[in-house]
Amino acid sequence: MKNFLEDAYAEAATGYAEGGIPIGSVLVHQGKVIGRGHNRRVQKGSAILHGEMDALENAGRLPASVYRQCELYTTLSPCPMCSGTILLYGIPRVIVGENKTFLGEEELLRAKGVEVIVVNDAACYDLMQLFISKNPELWNEDIGV
Repeated sequence: MKNFLEDAYAEAATGYAEGGIPIGSVLVHQGKVIGRGHNRRVQKGSAILHGEMDALENAGRLPASVYRQCELYTTLSPCPMCSGTILLYGIPRVIVGENKTFLGEEELLRAKGVEVIVVNDAACYDLMQLFISKNPELWNEDIGV
């Protein structure tokens, strides 16, 4: 599990280096990363390209049976949009780097049968805090405040 979270963190760090919001994600199927991504709202001028959405997009079009066997690793608790996508595709397990910065729809996911594991990773938290301290307006835009 740790290696996949490290992959998600590497995506977040890439997003930060690009001037974007440092949230990364990887989609794992049967022990192999099949999609990776990071928040690219700033870089692409996108309204919806969160880290989880980017990882799913980069995995490409897959049969529903594949999604139902996947795990999604994300550096930050999934927002309502990303949580809805997790539910839509039936992804059964989500591993969250941290949820102190932002508590997404974890309870909704759990209520719908998704296993949610929060790791409380210090590196994920520290990167978000660094970003928010330097870019509070951009952070508020990303979470819809």
